[in-house]
Parts: sequence; structure tokens; C-alpha cells
Amino acid sequence: MSNEQAKDDLAAILDGFADQMRTITRLQRERAALTASATVRGRRVTVTVNADGTVIETRFGSGIEDLDYPEIAKAMTEAAQQASAEVARLGRELMAPVSQNRNRLPKLADLVPGMPDLSKELTIPEPPVVSTAPPKSPERLGGFQESIPDAEQPRRGGATDSGW
Repeated sequence: MSNEQAKDDLAAILDGFADQMRTITRLQRERAALTASATVRGRRVTVTVNADGTVIETRFGSGIEDLDYPEIAKAMTEAAQQASAEVARLGRELMAPVSQNRNRLPKLADLVPGMPDLSKELTIPEPPVVSTAPPKSPERLGGFQESIPDAEQPRRGGATDSGW
């Protein structure tokens, strides 16, 4: 292989790697925006979770008064588990192309004689912080936002806030 061909091959590999990193970053942002809901007990209990499976909203429908506290608690747990399983499935489905592409890419060390294997040094970018805001909140409707340092985080509401 000529020196010029090796440079072209290396440039193509690096371009492919850069494209892969951009794809991973985009998919991580899309994953962070995922939510899933599950409704149980005849539409009396609905739980919505974010991409990490954290409950971000619980709603009670008409007829909730027909359930006793243990039934409500069981329904909330059931709905949360169903919603978490669904959002996990959606996340795996969203990220599947990354795994498939990564397994097909040759290692740089395999293509360029004498090139060290850098695969251990290269890491996938950290995903953005997943919101715990309810599905129709201004934070979710505004799209992706960069994470805010702790000192600048808005104060979370308490149990007496109208959002409860």
C-alpha cells in the first residue's frame, strides 16, 4: 500500500469515527427525551417515567376512590414497572444502530501498520442529564438543554406545590 493510500485510508477511518461520535451524541440526546406511560386498573392509575425509568408523573382517573390504599399502591408500582420496561425497550431500540456500526468498524491498528490500538482510550461521550419534569412541562416542550451546574439549579417544588 502506498503512503498516499494509507493517508487516504486513515482519513476515511477518522471521518467515519467522527460521524459515529456525532451519531452517538445525537442518539443520547434523543434517548434523554424519551418518556413512556402505563395505565392500569381500568384507567384509574397512570404513571409516566423518563428515559432512566424515574417516575415523572402520576395521575389518578375517575373511580380511583373505588380502590383502597393497598390497591392504589400496587397499581402505581405495576404502572411504573410497565412504563420503565417500555422506556428501556425504546432506549435499546434507539441505540441499536450504534452497536451494530461499532462492531463492523475495523480497528485502526488493524489498518495502519505500527499504529497503537486506541480503542481503550476512546470513550463514548457522557449522555445528557435526563429530566424528571412532567411530560407537558415547559422544560420538556423546550427541547434539549445543556445541564445546569448545581448552584444554578432551580429549586424543586415541595409537596404543597400546585403540581401535586
